[in-house]
Amino acid sequence: MSESPTPAAEGGGRGRLGRSLLFGAVFGLVVLAALAAWADVRGVGAALARFPLHVAGIACALSFANYGLRFLRWQRYLHLLGIRIPAGTSYLISLAGLAFTVSPGKLGEAYKSWLVKRVHGAPVHVTAPIVLAERFTDLLAFLVLIAIGGLGTSPDHAWIFWAVLAGCGVLLAFATSIALQEFALGFAGRMPVVSKLVPRVRASLATVRSLLSPRQLVLPTLLATAGWGLECVGFWLVADAFAPGAISLSFAAYTFALSAVAGAVLILFPGGLGPTEASMSALVAPRYVAAGLSAEAARASAASATLVIRLCTLWFAVAVGALAALIFQRRFRRDPDPAQDRA
Repeated sequence: MSESPTPAAEGGGRGRLGRSLLFGAVFGLVVLAALAAWADVRGVGAALARFPLHVAGIACALSFANYGLRFLRWQRYLHLLGIRIPAGTSYLISLAGLAFTVSPGKLGEAYKSWLVKRVHGAPVHVTAPIVLAERFTDLLAFLVLIAIGGLGTSPDHAWIFWAVLAGCGVLLAFATSIALQEFALGFAGRMPVVSKLVPRVRASLATVRSLLSPRQLVLPTLLATAGWGLECVGFWLVADAFAPGAISLSFAAYTFALSAVAGAVLILFPGGLGPTEASMSALVAPRYVAAGLSAEAARASAASATLVIRLCTLWFAVAVGALAALIFQRRFRRDPDPAQDRA
């Protein structure tokens, strides 16, 4: 029998959610102001006034389909750890984690581990590595999309691809090597404060090894590639609406994935806010100019396309996650016994 959630724990969960949403909203407004200033506020307003709203609806639907594919990855990881949760509850937990998308490296999605503990009892340090595995396979998926989208046609940015790929190789080597991990833990064990955490870190690293073993990388990466590929299609539809024919699907995939990598690598920026928008706008604007728009109109349209797709991806995810988190809190406040959920 797992622990029943206490009122303090429930209040702490709601508090973390509220702080995350507030911080994300403030930071997002700062990025929005900077983007509008770069492109000219009036120009952005004029471009948005011409944008067909149904395209945003389609982009949001594609984003939601992405969450479904990534849920399959989440379920696979839970299965590998021997954790069985009813599919409906597990899906709700998977969506709830999206509320913390606007956190450094999206690591706030470890909130899902706290929810798993509430309904199953699995320790947080055992399931939290799932979030690391998700972020790692997301990064691999973006690299695949960059390569498919036209790495060879954009040599100026090829170094980013190869640098991130090399970084992934180093991280994977550490994640799967017991010797390297024990060496690091031995060093940490000599530090007074950190030494107390070594047993839990060792257990977490064992989970990481099982989730990121070479045989377990392929399917999660393919699911992530397909899921994020849907959002690339959404970005293409949005970008094309501002200048029909200016952006190909392959270039849209390349731009979306490369911008996502920029936001992921610069981990201190929550949700990639700032680097992602800057990269996306800078890559799209020249294509709009080549399609016949003036430099000013191209910047305004590129900024507008970036704004719309971020609303339909990042901020749509936050909204869906917040709603799912609130539904979860209400459901398990009424039925606080995890055993009832497993029955």
